[in-house]
Order: sequence, then structure tokens, then C-alpha cells
Amino acid sequence: MHSPRFTAEPPSNDPVERDFTVRDVSGLRSPASDAGRAPMFDVIIAGCGPTGAMLAAELRLHDVRVLVLEKETEPKSFVRIVGLHIRSIELMAMRGLLERVLEHGRQRPAGGFFAAIGRPAPKNLDSAHAYLLGIPQPVIERLLEEHAIELGAQVRRGCVMAGFEQDDEGVTVELADGEQLRSRYLVGCDGGRSTVRKLLGVGFPGEPSRTETLMGEMEVGVPQEEIAAKVTEVGETHRPFWLRPFGEGVHSVVVPIAGVSDRAEPPTLEDFKQALRTIAGTDFGVHSPRWLSRFGDATRLAERYRVGRVLLAGDAAHIHPPIGGQGLNLGVQDAFNLGWKLAAQIRGWAPEPLLDTYQAERRPVAEDVLDNTRAQTELLSAEPGPRAVRRLLTELMDFDEVNRHLIEKITAIGIRYDFGAGPDLLGRRLRDIDVKQGHLYGLLHRGRGLLLDRTERLTVGGWSDRVDYLADPTAALDVPCVLLRPDGHVAWVGDDQQDLDGHLSRWFGRPAD
Repeated sequence: MHSPRFTAEPPSNDPVERDFTVRDVSGLRSPASDAGRAPMFDVIIAGCGPTGAMLAAELRLHDVRVLVLEKETEPKSFVRIVGLHIRSIELMAMRGLLERVLEHGRQRPAGGFFAAIGRPAPKNLDSAHAYLLGIPQPVIERLLEEHAIELGAQVRRGCVMAGFEQDDEGVTVELADGEQLRSRYLVGCDGGRSTVRKLLGVGFPGEPSRTETLMGEMEVGVPQEEIAAKVTEVGETHRPFWLRPFGEGVHSVVVPIAGVSDRAEPPTLEDFKQALRTIAGTDFGVHSPRWLSRFGDATRLAERYRVGRVLLAGDAAHIHPPIGGQGLNLGVQDAFNLGWKLAAQIRGWAPEPLLDTYQAERRPVAEDVLDNTRAQTELLSAEPGPRAVRRLLTELMDFDEVNRHLIEKITAIGIRYDFGAGPDLLGRRLRDIDVKQGHLYGLLHRGRGLLLDRTERLTVGGWSDRVDYLADPTAALDVPCVLLRPDGHVAWVGDDQQDLDGHLSRWFGRPAD
């Protein structure tokens, strides 16, 4: 039974788009067609930003045939600094990428994220990687794309999807030049103005942008003391607003403007000067910009993450203001959750409901992120009511429990998926604990499950092709044994073999014969 054909319309000026591009690797092409038929892949991914690249890599760990289509032929010219939060840093460690990423980033304290309220991170956060990593966005995108290509993913640039048609066996994707490609699944990782989402007809309810902010990096022409004094003065009535030294004479500049414009049109240096003069009475002599951009406060969430053989991830599924720096992190974590589940479906061992747990687990996480960014946005208002609430919350964050809760929310280490009744550890991610072979995350590079057994009595039996086993009575755990999913979340806690077998079946399907 065939579903209707989906065909793309000309690009719109929808202001919610948040697409980014990386370097050109168009030398890798899809295989030639077989007897005139469309080339066949297991998964086609639309979009090669951080979410698409991470998903491609996760699928390749399981030998899934992946093609990534990226409409941009070249990366954008600007270099924007983004922050990897604790959970995303942990994911890099789980796949052996952390050392490579650390070479290009700058570690900063993991505090002061929530509504830019200046409180340090609480002590003893539950992570071996309790810091923020500032890294240029093109660099993290390049590293993730290189990782995917090294694992065998194919990337084609300059490819615009014109439409697709899905049926009971797969998806036929048509490119703008008329070429047709065939895959078993299609995943839209193509940004806030996602073509895949629009063609599916999936609703994207929420709020449009009400305000707009300019953001960029540039040099200034006045002393730092003058800047600091003026920023402190203006910050009492206008948020977000700052000029922060970034090094080498460059400042990060964030300034609000009146009204909402077309985000498809990048701002100019003159736009920044005018906005600064309006807000601060001076343009600080800004010059020599590295990059300039604008963002609004649109907040939207896809009604569904899956329609048949087509799925959504990253900004294609959710958009929100960048406050708290959660956007890129949320998308990468979507990919980490989806990758092994989609691979299991393709390899034939996935339990019946496994792929549906992607939406069941990740959509509530996105809902929470949207809510906390709404709250943070309100706390940046210069109105008396929000300013009073901000002062109160600032006082409350002096309590360790409050500060810890908000930091864990922003950095995604407080997430607990609903796996049913059980110990508090069930459904949570496990930190990078010490084990006899070094560090736990070093055992997760292959994207497989792991049974960590302190009793030395259990076995993974017929699931050994999908789940690794480590008997280690010295492991730094407060429980006898844990079963970890490939994404590092605890799927089972206990010491009974029969109970373990039931949970192995739940997450990893039937045992091999």
C-alpha cells in the first residue's frame, strides 16, 4: 500500500530555520544504480549538521548503509562558538571522540547557564566531565562528519530533495535534478524549516518570534573598563545584552533590537552599530566582524517524530531560543538515542516497540527544554514582574539543591527515561566510572550494550552479538549489576539471571540461536 507522494515547494522565508553547514566532502558519491533502478540504502539522512552527522556515525557502527544529503555545497563563512554541555561531552567520550574534540575547544566552568544568572556550578556534579566546552561550530560539525565518513557513511553535497514517497518497504527520494534514491528509512535532520517535516505534513505548533537579538563576534575600539561599566549599567534594564572579551581583541556581542525581521537575511555591521547606539548610547567602535547573525525566540515542537518510515531529529523536530546553549546538544542527543534503535530495526533484531521509544523518550525531553527556555526568556525581561522573579530565583540558587537541579536540567545529566518502576538509577545515564579496564566509557566505543557484573555470576548468553560483558567486582557501583543500552542509559539493575534475560529481550530482542 502506497502513501501519497510528497513534493517540495519553493523555499519559504519561514523565520524559524536554523540550518548550519560544514566543509565540502562531495567526493563520496552514492553507488551506481542496479539495472537502472534507484540506488538502495538502509537510511538516507537529510542534513549534515551535527545531528545528521552524529546519526550517520551511530548507524555505521552497526554496518548500516547510510547516505547523507546536504543541500549546501560549501560551509558558511562565519565561525560561531557553541558550547558542548556535560552530557554531550560524555557522548563524545563514549564513542572515543573526546580527545579529538578537546584539542579544538576551551574548557569553562559549568555554571551560570540558567538565564545567565551568575552562580557557579555546585560541587561534585555527577560526571567525570563536569565542564562546558566552547568550540567553533564549523569545527564540531567537521569533526562529527569526519567521524561518520571514517566509519563508512557517504555524504553528498549540493543535493536538494524535491520530494519523496514511502511505501511498506521503503522510501523513494527524488532530488531536484530528477535523480531518484531508494532507502528503507528517511530521517529529516534538515533544520527548523525542515523540508522533510513539511512534506510529511507534521504539525509544528508553538509560538512565533516576538523579539529578535543580534549576535556576533567583532573587535571594539574602546577600553575594556569603559565597556564593562556600560554593560553593567545597560544590563540593569536590557537583557540579553553584553560585550564579552573572547581573546585576541575580539568580543562576543549580543544586543536586542526592536521588531522581528527576515532571519534569512543576515545582519550587517551597521545594524549592530545602530542597535548598540540605541541601547547603550555608543557603538563602542565595533569593527572587523568575524561573523554576524540574528536569532528570535520562536518556540515550536513537532507533533510527531515518526510517520511510518520517516523520522525527524534535531531542529527539524524542535526549535527554541538559544539561551542556555541547549540546541545543538539536544539534537546530538536525539541522534544518539535514535541511532542504535534504527540500526536494530534494520539489522532485524529490534523488539517490536523499540523504534517507537525514540519519540516516547526524546519528545518529553524536548518539551522540557522548550519550557525551560521559555522561563529563561521571561527572566531576561526588563519588566518589573520578571525582574522581581529573577531576583528571587537568584536568591534561591544559593541553595545547592536548586542550583544543582537547574544545572542538571540545562546540561541534560538529570534526564531519566521512564522504564517503569525500579531503583532510582533505572532509566538514568551512568557516569564514566572506574572499572578494571580503565574507564567505563572506553568500553562503549562500538555502540553496543554492556552488562557490568560485580557478582561475576551472570551472562549475556545469546545476546553476545549485541551486548558486551564485563565481570568486575571492583567497579565503582553501589548496585550488584547494571545493563547499559548503547546510549549509556541503565536498562536494568539487579543480580537475577532470569530477570536479566527478560530485560535483555525487552531492549535487544530475541537471543541468537
